[in-house]
Amino acid sequence: MTTLTPLYLLAAERKSAEVTDWSARISWVLGFAVFIALVYWLMRQGWKWRGQLQSDLPELPTTPEGFADGGTLLTLSGRYHASTTAGQWLDRIVAHGLGTRSRVELTLGEQGLDVVRPGAADFFVPADALREARLDKALAGKVLPEGGLLVITWAHGDKLIDSGFRSDHAAEHRAWVDAINHLNSTTEGTAR
Repeated sequence: MTTLTPLYLLAAERKSAEVTDWSARISWVLGFAVFIALVYWLMRQGWKWRGQLQSDLPELPTTPEGFADGGTLLTLSGRYHASTTAGQWLDRIVAHGLGTRSRVELTLGEQGLDVVRPGAADFFVPADALREARLDKALAGKVLPEGGLLVITWAHGDKLIDSGFRSDHAAEHRAWVDAINHLNSTTEGTAR
């Protein structure tokens, strides 16, 4: 018959758990915080550098006098996502605040498109600068369900720009595409 070791002898042999090394833990937390701060600073520098590269983009036009007196075709309340170089959905334009996401109030009139952004720079797109409108699902890294994004292509200086908007009521997007494309075909017809 084997003898069993009494429990108190087993308990006496075991060592207690090691005490936490607070200095090592604090060092790791501080090192991680410095790393995160460095990554954030590098991202900020990249944003500024992109803005400097795009500094040749002319100033954005402002809403002309008497725009409100002209006929308003459509209005939209929603979100402005970003602007990119036309056809390149990841090439975000950050110059003149075009890369800043914000709320938006759009007004389409005979003279053009008025973009009012609380907390960001407002701008105006003249009717002759509007090129097309389409429904899309992605712009500047933002991906939405199919047709969830209203993308308006317009000319600014010698550059074509895609600007992405999402209405609070996505059913409005189709009417905007039809209206802008109709306005574009009308202005092209009178220019010829």
